[in-house]
Amino acid sequence: MPVAKWNGAVLAKSDTYETVEGNIYFPPDSLSREHFKPSATHTTCPWKGEASYYSVEVDGKTNADAAWYYPEPKPAASNIQGYVAFWKGVTVER
Repeated sequence: MPVAKWNGAVLAKSDTYETVEGNIYFPPDSLSREHFKPSATHTTCPWKGEASYYSVEVDGKTNADAAWYYPEPKPAASNIQGYVAFWKGVTVER
């Protein structure tokens, strides 16, 4: 079961997930929401659409824009709508 961790905290854990381009995308209900803060950052992927970001906060430390998701992906990426992936030092273990 994939688990996303940062700074000693479990950010997400789920036995259902999607894998796209080598990244594990966790379903929204698997997140430990107390660690997520909305970010104003957005990026665009040619085939997935516009990504939104969360900063992650654990024990007073912030990892800016460490999680991303596609609130309204293009049709080719509809399977990851609202699902969250991680980077910037967040470890994802299977």
